[in-house]
Amino acid sequence: MASLKVGILISGRGSNMRALIEACAAADFPAEVVLVISNRADAAGLALAEAAGVPSRVIDHRDYDDRESFDTAMTEALREAGAGLVCLAGFMRLLSGEFCQHWRDRLINIHPSLLPAFKGLHVQERMLEAGVRIGGCTVHFIRPEMDTGPIIVQAAVPLAADDTADSLAARILEQEHRIYPLALRLIAEGRVRIVGERVLIDGLALPAERLLNPPPV
Repeated sequence: MASLKVGILISGRGSNMRALIEACAAADFPAEVVLVISNRADAAGLALAEAAGVPSRVIDHRDYDDRESFDTAMTEALREAGAGLVCLAGFMRLLSGEFCQHWRDRLINIHPSLLPAFKGLHVQERMLEAGVRIGGCTVHFIRPEMDTGPIIVQAAVPLAADDTADSLAARILEQEHRIYPLALRLIAEGRVRIVGERVLIDGLALPAERLLNPPPV
């Protein structure tokens, strides 16, 4: 089966982009990254993509009169590269409804919470303020509304009593680097189906482990 061709959108350091590129470098991985697009010329992730031999382009949103024309430019670049799936990896721009519709069910994102809880920004600070015991991260298909869409993979991360926003973010990021390649593999293998607004995964087994925080004594 031919590899799924993937485009990645970034705005910054590109750590999740790197996790995807490294996963795709494995001989048995069913996807390949064909293009990285950044809306910022100074994004550190561009250097990572270059070092990995992945083509990249800067499409600066400030060069366009509106969101729609900027999104059209990205779509044209992705189409030229042959991308069949688009992954957001720290892309800090809201996407137009037209872009979301054009790439519907071929556009995914990773968010540092267990959606639908804690949508938006400053997620770790809000988790700590709320006093939750378990946080985590989510890979999901994108819909026009921010941080919504069918959920593909989630990872749970327990909060510690002495956590700061930075320490919690670092632990969640470790899990992001695990679940984003997993979600991409599941899609590329053709195991992901969307029924209504719910993802069904063929051959899925319920994990044996359970997470309690605090653990039973």
